[in-house]
Amino acid sequence: MKIGDVIADFELQDQHGTPRRLSALAANGPLVIFFYPLAGSGGCTKEACHFRDLAQEFAAAGASVVGISTDSPQRQLAFATENHLGFPLLSDPRGEVAELFGVRRHLLARSLPTKRATFIVDPSLAVQFQVSSETNMDVHADQALAALTERG
Repeated sequence: MKIGDVIADFELQDQHGTPRRLSALAANGPLVIFFYPLAGSGGCTKEACHFRDLAQEFAAAGASVVGISTDSPQRQLAFATENHLGFPLLSDPRGEVAELFGVRRHLLARSLPTKRATFIVDPSLAVQFQVSSETNMDVHADQALAALTERG
């Protein structure tokens, strides 16, 4: 996925089992989408909580946030509840959306099915920003927020 690419609309269940469509999530402004390998793991918890801790800043920039992993809605709900995450966590059980974004792993698919990456899409579903780091959990939210405020 490259800057300027337009994402095909998709629909996934959130942590409550509610279908969520990409176009609806992005309709009111920029949507920050972060992919993470495994709900509840140490790195993914740190990353998701950093997005949570910057929620007011993202809202002030007019953006909303959504996380995506291959975890089931039930596991996503437990993860969201335990960590007080106030944004949707989408379940991509077959990794089809991860494949669409180019972040699906093939060699480590059993243990880590998704690469850690973050994108910003605009209401037309065009990619405006992307960052990928497997080891720096804070860089995703920090750089996405910086990109949003630069466009301000």
